[in-house]
Formats: sequence, structure tokens, C-alpha cells
Amino acid sequence: MNQAILRKNVPETAGPAAAAEPGALPAPELVCYRLHPNPPPLVPARSARGWMDETPDRFAYRCTPLSIANASGWEILSPCSFQAFWNGGERPQDISIASEEDPAMLSRFVISHFGSGVLTFHAGYLFRTPPGWAVWARGAPNTVKDGIVPLDGLVETDWLPFTFTMNWRFTRRKRIRFKKGEPFCFVTLFPHGLIDEVAPRLADLSDDPPLKAEHEAWSAGRAAFNEGLAKLDPKIVAEGWQRRYLRGEATDATAPTFHRHKRRLKPPKTHSP
Repeated sequence: MNQAILRKNVPETAGPAAAAEPGALPAPELVCYRLHPNPPPLVPARSARGWMDETPDRFAYRCTPLSIANASGWEILSPCSFQAFWNGGERPQDISIASEEDPAMLSRFVISHFGSGVLTFHAGYLFRTPPGWAVWARGAPNTVKDGIVPLDGLVETDWLPFTFTMNWRFTRRKRIRFKKGEPFCFVTLFPHGLIDEVAPRLADLSDDPPLKAEHEAWSAGRAAFNEGLAKLDPKIVAEGWQRRYLRGEATDATAPTFHRHKRRLKPPKTHSP
């Protein structure tokens, strides 16, 4: 499916926005229909992670791809604090859920439905996307929760008239907790109509001499920098780490057509039909 097919029959309310900068693509619209008056909060995802904060000198944030992935979507937040316990059985009733907060809210939000240690969350929204675009629902990237893991789902939100659930599976007999305001679902867009047409092509780096030269220059520069760190070269130690990816610099210091070193997505706004 090509870009023309992706744009065909896009609703009038989903008119493509002008590209923010050279290399950027027109933005598809993501419409989030509330299923009831007070669904769980939907907010732009955060790049910060507690474990990243705790690394020495917060060095984990030097990995731009890591922090960009963290923020490349929207989080749906738990509207209440609760705990769930799985006794290891296969039946739905083998998971118990408890909270000191509103029991009616809790039962609308999180249930044990499928069995086999699967905990099910109601997202509270029906998502719609333009033709060819899908919603990828998952747990917040680069986040670990002991005893339970999020299950990914790719949902054809360009035609489905019904919503989906977000599911987590216990990894062992365990009691887990979600705090109010903790993300239980992370949604982002995926070009569902194009991925089938992608045909990976194997090649030798020598097939692209300019790229090979750039890679070799990068490798040599990285080796020299690491050697300088090992020898405690004052200039290199003061620099701390190379920032070419962060700054969007190739080995010849030219800038790419499109680059992001941080991301702050837009919050939802009221949809006008």
C-alpha cells in the first residue's frame, strides 16, 4: 500500500497538518472517543524513568533512542490505586483484585476475564485513525514491573467500531500493585497499511562507499574517544561523552534532514465533528 492509499478517504477532520520541518511527514489524526464521561486520563508519554534517574550521573539519558522511545506515544493512566494477586491457577477467579477506593470505578476499569494469569484493563476510549494507520497498544517502553508483563496489541483502528482491552500477564504467583496515575497502557501510531510492502534488502557495507567511509570515520573517532577516557585525557574527560547523535551530526558535522533529540507530544483536545 502506498502513501496515496494511506491518504485516501481520510475523514475531513483528519486533514494532514503541514510538515513542521523538512523531512517530516504529514501528521495523521488520532481521534479518542470517550466511552463514558470519566475515562482514565490520556496524556503525552514521559521520557523520564525512575531507573534512568538512578543511574550514575543519569547516564541512561545519554541514549537518545531510549528517551525518544519513552516519549513516542500517549499514556493511559490508572484512575485509582489497586492491588491484584494471582494464585497460579488457570481460572479467571484465580486472580483477586482489591482497592480501598471506589469499588464501582475499579470494576469498570480492571477485571480478570481471560484466565491463565491475564489481568485485563478497559482503556476507556474508542480510537480512530485514518486508513492504513493502526494503534499499537503496549506497556510504557523501557519500564519493568516485577511479576507481571504487558502484552502488545496492534489494533486496526481505521475501521473497528469497537474498542480493545489492555492486558497484562502474571509471570509467577505474585501480588502486584498499580498506583493512581501510573500508566497501564501506552498507545502510539503504526503505518499498518505500509509494513507489508517493506522488503528488507541485504547488502554489504562496501556497496555504499560514502556510507562505508562515514562508518569507518565514526568507528575511528569512537575508538580514539574511548582511548582518551581510559588514559584520563583532561579534555575528553571534561567532555564526558560524545554527542553526535544528540546533536544530529554525521561524521562530517553535517546535519540530517530530520532529527529529534527530545520529544514532547501534544495532549488530547476536544474533538469537533
